Amino acid sequence: MSILDSALFPNLLYLALVAGIWLAALAAITPGTGVLELLALVSLAAAGLGTTVLPLNPWALVVLAVGVVCFILALRMPRPQWWLAASAVALSLGSVFLFRLENGRMAVHPLLASGVSLLTLGYFWLAVRSTLMTLRSRPSIDPDRVIGETAEVRTPLDPTGSVYVLGELWTARCDTPCEPGGAVRIVGREGLLLLVEPVETEDSDT
Repeated sequence: MSILDSALFPNLLYLALVAGIWLAALAAITPGTGVLELLALVSLAAAGLGTTVLPLNPWALVVLAVGVVCFILALRMPRPQWWLAASAVALSLGSVFLFRLENGRMAVHPLLASGVSLLTLGYFWLAVRSTLMTLRSRPSIDPDRVIGETAEVRTPLDPTGSVYVLGELWTARCDTPCEPGGAVRIVGREGLLLLVEPVETEDSDT
């Protein structure tokens, strides 16, 4: 019996779809190198190919669309937690019932569906919600005010890490690797990214 004829196949498609949704959600709020976007595309494409083998429940596509709309609203609303919860529930239900077997039975195993749905809800509520709140928070100090100040390195600068200055944590970049606990001088900024130099280097040049 091939994998296409086994009960394992729809469960694998389900996992691919959920992985694509998770990666796409994370890529939407933390755009970067394109790795997350590529992985999300691969996962969603794999799930999409499965639709050519297994029949679909059209109403499940509507539920998935509702989940996407709720996620977009979460990106725009000042308090996104309830929209994220609604998005997680809708995406979970739509994913579980997207595929169906010829005899009309649920294609995804109920235990797998329940476990992954709970994980999806937790992922959206904790990981995505906390990331959104972090991105929306802005330093209360005028960024130009920190230029010239000495900051403490909190995470390794190689070249990008974090520094602590004037009571706040900032993202910083340094051309010279710096370990946590070291001191750096803030010499400029690019948006909310601080440009720093090791204090030791400056002292040794004088």
